[in-house]
Amino acid sequence: MASEVRKKIVFEDGSEYSGYGFGADCERVCEIVFNTAMAGYQEMMSDLSFTNKIVVMTYPLIGNYGVADEDFEAKASTLGGLVVREYNDIPSNFRYTKTLSEEMEENHIPGIWGVDTREITRKIRDNGSQRVILTNADVPTEKAIEIIKNTPVETNAVEKVSCKKRWYSRTTNAKYNVVAIDCGVKLNIIRLLNARGCNVTVVPFNTSAKEIIKMNPDGVVISNGPGSPLDVASIVDVVKELKGKFPLFGIGLGNLLIGAAYGAKAEKLKFGHHGGNHPVMNVETGKVITVSQSEDYTLNEASLNSTELKITHRDILDKSVAGVENEKDKVFGVQFNPEGAPGAVNEALFDKFVTIMKEGK
Repeated sequence: MASEVRKKIVFEDGSEYSGYGFGADCERVCEIVFNTAMAGYQEMMSDLSFTNKIVVMTYPLIGNYGVADEDFEAKASTLGGLVVREYNDIPSNFRYTKTLSEEMEENHIPGIWGVDTREITRKIRDNGSQRVILTNADVPTEKAIEIIKNTPVETNAVEKVSCKKRWYSRTTNAKYNVVAIDCGVKLNIIRLLNARGCNVTVVPFNTSAKEIIKMNPDGVVISNGPGSPLDVASIVDVVKELKGKFPLFGIGLGNLLIGAAYGAKAEKLKFGHHGGNHPVMNVETGKVITVSQSEDYTLNEASLNSTELKITHRDILDKSVAGVENEKDKVFGVQFNPEGAPGAVNEALFDKFVTIMKEGK
């Protein structure tokens, strides 16, 4: 639960912000990012794309509706930590089953409240993402910086969050069989596929192309997940073997892996795209949609120009690539979260995937 125990965040450059602890009482070193969503802190916290991230919520009041068992996007939370302006430990919501602090404590996630989240957000926006330590207030600044420098950066996040064995999500009157490669898949992706008549088989990230081909799916989804495509080069090889054989739909990290399979390179964004109100334009129609995002990387446009992929979506704010496609191979992907949770659901992209599978039959 929330406490009066003093905590602080120390940045690599020595700047620090003091507040009070909630959630798990532990120390954590992670990259810090900010999230602009006005609601959906539970879905964000259980989005495995945020693995090993300390997230600053720009909306000032967090925890006021607690946590509900039905609203998780993963079976466990792997967030590095949470930073909020004001934490509410007395939820007003008939659906809540525990407080946010209790959920964080169970998942060993530390939090801090009472800090100036506006100032921290501006610092990240202006200077880019960097690593910080969330620790006790009495830890000397010099020691905190030393701990940050001596803590290795984890590169096995997908291995950490992916399922260890395949599992199934079936629906009534199914018309299609879909394989989802689990890099940290959000459950709402599975729900939306089920709602469109798809039986979904979720497989671990290290499943071989040969095993997937044996399943003879109507289509394959490469899911969202944490980290860089360079950390999971084996999936790139799988995508190379599957493209042209089955319809492929990449989401988030899955989109980066599709790009890498065609020869494009990923590049890290200055401070990433995190939140539920991000404007993205469909390049072909000119229509602008508001999407949810939880990404730190994008595909480098110069490297895309020498591939067989075309750009389908572009971020309005920084003009970065937000979607690609190869119509001949029936392959497409988007950098944002079309499944929402939190944020708007982009039904059209799931409908497009189903239409491609239907044409394949």
